[in-house]
Amino acid sequence: MYLADYHLHSTCSPDGEYTMAQMAEAAVDHGLQEICVTDHLDTIEWGTYAPRTDFPWPEALRQIEEARRLWGDRLTIRLGAELGEAVLSFDRAEQLLTAAPGLDFVIGSVHMASPRYGNMDLYYLPKADIDYYQGLIADYLGDVLTLARWGKFQVLGHLTLPLRYIRNNAGLTMDFSAHMDAVEEIFRCIIPRGIGIECNTNRGDIPLPDADILRLYRRMGGEIITIGTDAHSTEYVGCRVAETQQLLRESGFRYFTTFTQGVPEFRPL
Repeated sequence: MYLADYHLHSTCSPDGEYTMAQMAEAAVDHGLQEICVTDHLDTIEWGTYAPRTDFPWPEALRQIEEARRLWGDRLTIRLGAELGEAVLSFDRAEQLLTAAPGLDFVIGSVHMASPRYGNMDLYYLPKADIDYYQGLIADYLGDVLTLARWGKFQVLGHLTLPLRYIRNNAGLTMDFSAHMDAVEEIFRCIIPRGIGIECNTNRGDIPLPDADILRLYRRMGGEIITIGTDAHSTEYVGCRVAETQQLLRESGFRYFTTFTQGVPEFRPL
């Protein structure tokens, strides 16, 4: 079984706790064969709405060179990015990507609620009633569709992300069953263009997305899918990657995907 974790954050992310070398060491300890470090490349400064115009690429390149020197004989280490909040400024997103070194992989992600909800970071989602959350999810999926139509990335990250914070912050377990038409529209947009989705292991909680949406994606012809833990610390590197491969098999997939310089490679499940 080939094990790869394609969503990791190092200290080059504002919320990362460990260097790329430390994350790589954890990957080796957990039996992985490949990782991709996908630090936050957001169009706004962390914790504000100020436009972001740069990224610490010299430090990122120093860290990945160190990680490869220490662990590259036991682990394939790719350099990627998680492009967040591109919907706020596609021009700025393109500038950030143009300024990046050659990346193997880019995740396109939405982490914020819509303007109707104050562009709130979903991490701070308040306790509210079901109608509030259903409206928020509907707007969120509208932003994901806008991102998908732009499409300058390899996979959509953690498609059902609001469920993480509804569960964590309000103690409610919800699903996207009321929004499947919107999900289908997103899939109709990305699948013909060769854009995939991520199955985020959610650090051991309910996968994002879970089986119902994974099966829909596969029935609609979706094949490109990566597995990532969203680990910000070493303890979660590789968390439930093997179990997620089994989930993909049960959902109709025969392969998962890794990337080299933006080109997918299909790995048997």
